[in-house]
Amino acid sequence: MATETVDARASHIRGLTVTTLASLAGILAAIGSSVVTAGAATPETSQTGIYVLVAAIVVQFPILEALGRSGLVAVDIEEFGAKDYLYVIFMTFSLWFVSWTVLLTTGTTF
Repeated sequence: MATETVDARASHIRGLTVTTLASLAGILAAIGSSVVTAGAATPETSQTGIYVLVAAIVVQFPILEALGRSGLVAVDIEEFGAKDYLYVIFMTFSLWFVSWTVLLTTGTTF
């Protein structure tokens, strides 16, 4: 029973870590896209904003691997399957899309 509790807790913390990192990466990518495309006549059609999103997605996996190796969080990126990778990509894209849309709609500049 105690082993099941430890495994469930580790699994929960792993999920929280992956979700938090993907969400923060998406929001930071939206801010980065806003900064990079600030001078463009039509920032919403600039592909530079998408490059920032791709960079945010790619950077997360080494961060997750470093967290797993440090022992702070039980994240083993070698155990990631296609579903895990798609989850990280989807969460990052979703938060980026919503956040950048809000920034573009309100005319916020950095």
